[in-house]
Amino acid sequence: MGVNEPEPQRSFRIDIGELVLDGFDSRVDPDRVMTSFERELTRLVRDRGVPLAADGSPVSLDGLAGLPPLPRTTSPTRLGEALARSVHAGLTGRGEPR
Repeated sequence: MGVNEPEPQRSFRIDIGELVLDGFDSRVDPDRVMTSFERELTRLVRDRGVPLAADGSPVSLDGLAGLPPLPRTTSPTRLGEALARSVHAGLTGRGEPR
């Protein structure tokens, strides 16, 4: 590849069947959490990739434990971003399969 040629784009498909958040205040708007989560996870995957899928083979994770804790907050934006960082941490190989 030449110096001025862009790197080839890689595509990822991340299917998350369900995210369940227990113990959060009912004032936390789930739609705003989801919007923030999707935006931040997209940014993390674009900027940092998905190391578990670096060789191109499909990866399936049914559940992970031992990921970073979520903050105590009622801000849907902050919660969505923290949740995305936690999920991305799982995609980088941190956490233990359940």
